[in-house]
Amino acid sequence: MHVPILNLARAVKASSNVPEATQGYDAGKRTKGRKQNIATDTLGLLLAVVITAASVQDTNVGKDVVTQLAARHPGVTAGWVDGGYKAGFLGHAADLGISFSVVDKDPGQKGFKPLPRRWAVERTFGWLVLHRRLVRDYETLPERTITMIHWAMIDNMGRRLTGESTPTWRDDTRDDPTQPGELSLT
Repeated sequence: MHVPILNLARAVKASSNVPEATQGYDAGKRTKGRKQNIATDTLGLLLAVVITAASVQDTNVGKDVVTQLAARHPGVTAGWVDGGYKAGFLGHAADLGISFSVVDKDPGQKGFKPLPRRWAVERTFGWLVLHRRLVRDYETLPERTITMIHWAMIDNMGRRLTGESTPTWRDDTRDDPTQPGELSLT
């Protein structure tokens, strides 16, 4: 199995139909809504997902994600996390038999720069955002959001298996009247 990468940094704004009791305010991201907390493998495939209020700290939710990860994928023994995880999380993961290495950003870094190993999770979040329903959290129940994330990943894996890519409107052959199969207005 590929080594899991854990990242709890995606706070998603909630729509007006999401109950206040399941929302929170993430001061770091300045977002009111929910957090989508995931663990992926190095290919970016989903291993575990937990939805919480955006105000819940990464270390606390990380314990729930790693508990789910250990239960569903007992062969996982190591992984990487970002610098937001504290000793409490790392100790809990060690108790479950999973050792995590912390991937910190460079001390002098200014602005955004993809971190080694963590970019796979960021790429997974990018794939999820390609599904309009996951750009904002519209679901009343957090369990429904988890279902939508699973559907998005199933769609992503299906596209990979069939070789289908996202259709583009910038098809270069449309401007060439000599291409067969094109309708001509002349």
